[in-house]
Amino acid sequence: MFKSSFSKYITTFIVIILLSFLILLGIISSMIGTHATMEKRNELMEDCLVVTKYIKDEEFTLEEYVNTIAKDHLPIILSVSSELNIMLTDSEGNILLDTVTNGNGNTAGIITGDGLGRINLTSFKKERNEKGQEFLAYEGTLDRYDTEKLVYCMPVIENGRLFGYVVTYSELETESDLVSFVEAAIINSSVWVMLAAVIATYFVTERIIQPLKSMTSAVKKYAKGDFSSRIAVRGKDEVAELGNAFNSMAESLGSLEKMRNSFLANVSHDLRTPMTTIAGFINGITSGAIPPEKHEYYLGVISGEVHRLSRLVTQLLDVSRLESGERKFVFADFDVTEVARLILISFEQKIEDKQLDVVFDAEEDEMFALADKDAIYQVLYNLCHNAIKFSKEKGIFRISIKRTENKRLLISVFDEGQVVSKEETKMLFERFYKTDKSRGLDKNGAGLGLYICKTIIDAHGESIEAIPVENEGCEFRFTLKEGNYVSKRKNKGELRKPDSEA
Repeated sequence: MFKSSFSKYITTFIVIILLSFLILLGIISSMIGTHATMEKRNELMEDCLVVTKYIKDEEFTLEEYVNTIAKDHLPIILSVSSELNIMLTDSEGNILLDTVTNGNGNTAGIITGDGLGRINLTSFKKERNEKGQEFLAYEGTLDRYDTEKLVYCMPVIENGRLFGYVVTYSELETESDLVSFVEAAIINSSVWVMLAAVIATYFVTERIIQPLKSMTSAVKKYAKGDFSSRIAVRGKDEVAELGNAFNSMAESLGSLEKMRNSFLANVSHDLRTPMTTIAGFINGITSGAIPPEKHEYYLGVISGEVHRLSRLVTQLLDVSRLESGERKFVFADFDVTEVARLILISFEQKIEDKQLDVVFDAEEDEMFALADKDAIYQVLYNLCHNAIKFSKEKGIFRISIKRTENKRLLISVFDEGQVVSKEETKMLFERFYKTDKSRGLDKNGAGLGLYICKTIIDAHGESIEAIPVENEGCEFRFTLKEGNYVSKRKNKGELRKPDSEA
């Protein structure tokens, strides 16, 4: 496919180059031909003027000039320009004198007398030079010549009497030869330029096509689930940038595939374990294997497993709704400190089980945020749940709520436990990611809690991050926009509006 595409590109490129050179050839040939013709016209006009003036200055009759002066003075004039061709005619156009050229086109001599032919002056047209002087001009064959001539003619008038005409002429083939020479030079140059362009295009195209071939091969492997292929990147051009982006995409897809497989394994395990437990205890109760006095205890275990399944399903539904945009957020003022206290109360038993040292640090008793209350409750609940789960026995568990300078609230949750590395903090908020290796005190969960937290905070236009605290634990921070109601004084029993609304 790539070879075929390359052939098409080369063919198209050659056709474009060829057409460009043909157009250039036509333009240059036309310009050179026009310029050469104009130069020859000006030269013939000037020669015609010089000879006519010389005749008038000598004050001879045309017949005397032809028979006497021409033999002595015309060779001197012709010596100035060896390519000058001159005729002298009478008033009727009969040629009385003509120069003779050799094989090189140079003037070789002068002939006079009768029988030299006649010029048909009626075929001449009037033309002016740059100074406004009038000439008779003609392009075509003359009586004595078969080749095309460029002819200029000026009458010799003295005392109101027309003696005859001075005629200068030149071969048109001279201009044609010059144009042909230029055309040959352009064609030869075009061939070499086209050859060089084709060779350069081949290497440049091959330089571009090779990474594309590698990408095509890699994509076919990706389609089969193999994300191990990478593109060899050379240089720093756009193709190299594309290769780097492709490799980054492959790495992300590979990581996502690993997390997806891990997620499926975790979800399968988390679904199968409680269902197996539930089924075993129910069978034990219905079959009578479990005595009636223990039914209440095992029904409590079954209830806990059902709640565990419910939480997992809820997380999966939350991810689906967040990613599809179906979950809508309602922004309103609410007291973040109150939400944090309620969450602490809900984790009272777990906190006591681990004997955690709880620190609640808020700048004021009531601090209002402008956000979706239920969503932020879910974020803070997930962060506190993780902190308690990964805290060490009798460790510190701290919730902090402070104001920042840009009218934001900074909420942080810290647990004193195993430290997460800086490299791993970048992955904590990815889907399906679980810190089993570094913080594997509890294998439960599908790795969606922190991803849900980040998705919710992103939807609020705020930021969330994980900060490892060296030799102590890990701290999670997120920001919220400060609410319009900044405080509620219990002794006044009312909300205080901000200064802008007071």
